[in-house]
Amino acid sequence: MPEPNPHQKTAVVTGASAGIGEATARALSAAGFSVVVGARRIERLERLAAEIGARALPLDVTSSESVVAFAAQIPEVQLLVNNAGLSLGLDPIESAREEDWRLMFETNVLGVMHLIRALLPKIEATGDGHVINVGSTAGFETYSGGAGYTASKHALRAVTKTLRLELLGRKVRVTDVSPGLVETEFSLVRFAGDEEKAKAPYRGMTPLAAEDVADCVVWAATRPSHVNIDEIVVRPRDQATSTRVHRRP
Repeated sequence: MPEPNPHQKTAVVTGASAGIGEATARALSAAGFSVVVGARRIERLERLAAEIGARALPLDVTSSESVVAFAAQIPEVQLLVNNAGLSLGLDPIESAREEDWRLMFETNVLGVMHLIRALLPKIEATGDGHVINVGSTAGFETYSGGAGYTASKHALRAVTKTLRLELLGRKVRVTDVSPGLVETEFSLVRFAGDEEKAKAPYRGMTPLAAEDVADCVVWAATRPSHVNIDEIVVRPRDQATSTRVHRRP
């Protein structure tokens, strides 16, 4: 486990075992941050940490006990990137699976609350803190079959905007980074490992890569401390809305 450098800012990235979280951890490390990564898949997390010189800690954002134990091992943090999130299924509301909705809200909304509640005192104590929540364009729009996910991301956006109000005048910045179609494990999780269904949203178009979203996070995090980037909405060129996508034959 690498020793912390007192001259580096410390960044915490949740959901860092794959996708946007992994890319963000890599990009922040390359930008000079001392990175702490958290996720449930600790083996993958430890491989990433070994590659980029980060610190890996087990984390289940849906468990307040896990979050408290995670936070207790981090003495100082300037930047928290709440990236952990998921979507499950495309069922209409009339046939919605209650357990899917519950897990989406526990992960996408309550998980963010758990991390902010546990780490905000340490973030603020640095005198130059920053919370970045990775939302989604699903926090701005709705689409058929997406009620559980879009509701959770609308809620997350409300949490982010409320946090910005509550921290006004204090030395903590708050940013919402909301991507559109990004090709990661996201769809594979959404469709319970069905690779054919998981590929369908990206067929015939060029989606964002996880690294594109990581660029947005790093850019927002590296502005001068008096500059607060409130929202970044980033979509691939081939996507105008959640339901309007240009697809080539």
